[in-house]
Amino acid sequence: MLEPVFTPAAPPTAGPYSPGIVHGDLLFLAGQGPFDAAGNRVGNTFADQVRQTFSNLQAVAEAAGGTLHDAVRIGVYLKDLADFAVLNEVSKEFLTEPYPARTTIRVGLSGFDIEIDAVVALPADRS
Repeated sequence: MLEPVFTPAAPPTAGPYSPGIVHGDLLFLAGQGPFDAAGNRVGNTFADQVRQTFSNLQAVAEAAGGTLHDAVRIGVYLKDLADFAVLNEVSKEFLTEPYPARTTIRVGLSGFDIEIDAVVALPADRS
């Protein structure tokens, strides 16, 4: 059974999809970007954009009873691969060892510099 996850703490979706879907003990997080809960782009620096993006993912994970500390995989989509080092530094603020598997791809984002999706292993006793 699929369980959609929505939270007012993350931006509204921009189309017909859920911010998160729980299936069994896995949470699949849709791509998030540097937008506040009202859907406004935030972040003057790339580091600020990364922090907001991870904060959005964390908000959806928490709404499902999980945390990014239990992420098993993340996908990162960057406008500019020159930002890779900053991505790595800010990631350590939200992820813990063992770090999740990760794929990073350069893409043609318009109006912002990063999008991240994730898969999180949910705890058995989540509420």
